[in-house]
Amino acid sequence: MYKAFFNLARAPFDLTPDPTCFVPTKRHNEALAALYYGVRQHKGFVVLTGEVGTGKTFLLRCLLGLLKESKDVAYAYLFNGRLSPTEFLQYILSDFGLPAAGKSKYELLLDLGQFLVSRGARRMTTVLIVDEAHHLSPDILEEVRLLSNLETTDDKLLQIVLVGQPELDEKLDSVQLRQLKQRIAVRTQLAPLSADETSEYIEQRLQIAGAAEDSGQLFSEEAIAAVYRYSQGLPRLINTICENALITAYAERASGITPEIIDSVAKEFRLDVARAPQAQQADSYNEQDFQRAMHVILDLYAARRKPLLGDVELGQPPIVETSHHEPYI
Repeated sequence: MYKAFFNLARAPFDLTPDPTCFVPTKRHNEALAALYYGVRQHKGFVVLTGEVGTGKTFLLRCLLGLLKESKDVAYAYLFNGRLSPTEFLQYILSDFGLPAAGKSKYELLLDLGQFLVSRGARRMTTVLIVDEAHHLSPDILEEVRLLSNLETTDDKLLQIVLVGQPELDEKLDSVQLRQLKQRIAVRTQLAPLSADETSEYIEQRLQIAGAAEDSGQLFSEEAIAAVYRYSQGLPRLINTICENALITAYAERASGITPEIIDSVAKEFRLDVARAPQAQQADSYNEQDFQRAMHVILDLYAARRKPLLGDVELGQPPIVETSHHEPYI
């Protein structure tokens, strides 16, 4: 609707988690590197937490694309943790392509164990990815812990990635789950963007959508500052505000996005009332974190003898194919 009006090839702020629109900010690069490192180095347990709207599912889509590049990786993706222990195992086996219907819990565990041992003997990587893991019950988390016991003397047979909101951290820090917590090898958090990163994010999304660099700034600096103020650096809210700002500007035949348009959109979505709880943590990110993430990526690059993100240069948006496992936003 507004694309032709603003000379854009595509919608720049679509809420669908499309990896071709990946903007590699420092914090997202670090989180993606941690996830990939934990899986490919067979660390066993990897945990990623972040507030609602920080881009966890989007990052998972990028991770799945990277894993799909490797022929030795098989993964099961679970996005609904509200299952019984038996249903949980049935879902995992089905996603790995194994028959699961009508089997007892003992049979399910036996089949899964044989599957993992067979792949481990061939030096292949098998991954269980659980999104929205903060919804997992203590019983399911205990099943996850027991699955981590499937290992050889020198390697983990199943790599487990738990991704969820901060409530997942609270569960894992509880006394009854202390055995599970001790098994976590890689633990990282995805924080909101800073003000500068928000500006960079908006500009890069516009460029990915086809905005000409010499066409002038579609969003004024004041408008971007307003976007950050209302979104508090949460990418999902940034997308929502900017998308609706473009629609409003198109309806008004405005040539650019003004702070007044952002204020109007924020009022419609009641963002002038609600505030993200972790907004004040955005600026706590430092250069040391970034350097650590880059060292991890460079180590992976050397190990694979090709760029981590495919054939693109480091720091550019990775072009990732979608798989049959479609994460939900």
